[in-house]
Formats: sequence, structure tokens, C-alpha cells
Amino acid sequence: MTPTRSAFRHVERLRVRWAEVDAQGIVFNGHYLMYLDTAMAAYWRAMALPYVESLARLGGDLYVRKAGLEYHAPARYDELIDVGLRARRLGSSSLAFEAAVFRGAQRLVDGELVYVFADPATQTSLPLPPALRAVIEAYEAGEAMLAVSTGPWAELGAEARAVREEVFVQEQGIAPADEWDEADAGALHAVARNRLGMALATGRLLRHAPGVAKIGRMAVRPALRGGGAGLAVLDALMQAARVRGDREVMLHAQTAAAGFYARAGFVADGPDFDEVGIPHRAMRRVL
Repeated sequence: MTPTRSAFRHVERLRVRWAEVDAQGIVFNGHYLMYLDTAMAAYWRAMALPYVESLARLGGDLYVRKAGLEYHAPARYDELIDVGLRARRLGSSSLAFEAAVFRGAQRLVDGELVYVFADPATQTSLPLPPALRAVIEAYEAGEAMLAVSTGPWAELGAEARAVREEVFVQEQGIAPADEWDEADAGALHAVARNRLGMALATGRLLRHAPGVAKIGRMAVRPALRGGGAGLAVLDALMQAARVRGDREVMLHAQTAAAGFYARAGFVADGPDFDEVGIPHRAMRRVL
């Protein structure tokens, strides 16, 4: 039986670009492999695995052994298409994925991708790491890919510092003197980790005033943004505020991230302002 769209664990939505259409006015056949590759990158993000770093930790790399396509109907310029992926077989050293491209419920293209886990120096195959096998099986089973821990700086500070250093100091250029303060020692911190134990996101909770909590230093590693790590940390900190009896949570959101907080129920509280050279917006949410 041919699987339908709902049979795929991961579905990535794409829009056909003008550069992908050929002289016949339809998507050039080779671009469908690019669509599958784009969806595969998102598949790894959905598993909360930074691709390069995760494979380095697992001691190998993935190499394409086979890529195949079967065409049924064409996609055209500016159409929305959905690329479905699911792991079909986990072998001793290989990973086989089934793929399909849909326009609505219509199946346009079937695909197959087979990878081999190998030594990057010699490109000779290696046994598929049990940790990677376990992550893929758990993802396909619908299990959570992230776990959030909360605790003091003495317990979580090393991991939180590494994430914040990457995001705020290295990526955004914030001076270390502005990033690190005495409030860390008394704050409740949250760290989101993937199933390999890698810290992906962090944030902290302070007491701003009686009954009012303040969330800050929210940071997600670039490769995992949009994958739910930030929301997991935010939810954990808000739950901690509820447990200790706070009635309201406030924060200073970078304006570029204000939409993320608005979707989580926060509302703007006053005009935008500058903080460490970055536009910010005060936002609040009643618990």
C-alpha cells in the first residue's frame, strides 16, 4: 500500500522558486533531490541533533550510497509542496529513508535515500552507533527529543555558559562584561539537552518584584532554532514561576524574537528600547 502524507513522521513544507522551474514550466527533475536533502536537514533538526557536531561526537559521518526518484506528476512555480521523510530501515551500518513529495494530498514524486555511516578519514563503513539508532527509533515512535533540567548556576552553569557564549558573545557580539553578572548566582537556570546529552538552549528565572518573575538570557544554539528548544526552556521557567507562586512573568525580548514570545502569550509593555546595542521590547504575561 502506498503511504499517504500522514504516514511520514517528518513533513517539511517548501515553496517552489522560479530558479527551480525549467523551460517546460515545471520543476526540473534534479531539484527534487535538493528538496529531499533540505527535508533531511530539517529531520535532523527535528531530532534536536546539530548535524556536524552530533556526527563528530558519534565518531563518523554519513555518506550517500543511493538516491532514487520516481516521478508521477510535476510541481510548478510558487506552489507549496510538502516533503515527507521516514526511516524505513536501520541496518548494521546503513540508514534507508523513504521520501515523498506532495501537493496537498497528491503524491508527485517518490524517493529513496540510503546513507552509510563511515570513518571520515578512510570512508570505510562503521557500525551504526547504538545512540544514533536509539534517537531515530525514538523520533519515529513519536517520543520527545528534548529534556529540560532546572537548577542553580552551580549545577547548570557550565552548560548554560557555553550556550550563552556561543549566542550572545560570539554570534551577537555582546561584550563579556555585559553578559556575565552577579544575578546568575541566585537565579534558577534551565538547560535543554538532546538525547545525546548536548546542551542546546538555556534561560534563567529571577524574582523581579513580589509576585513578578523575570525571564532572561534566553539563548538557543543557531543550528537548532525553530526546533522547539527555546519554547521548552520558556515553558520550564514559567512552570517554575507558577510553582513558587508568582502571578506574572516579564522579560526584555530582543525585537527580532518578539514574535516568538507573542506566540507564547506575552504582550508588549511600553516602547522599544536599546539594551547592549540591541533593540529590545518589554513584554509581560499573566500566569
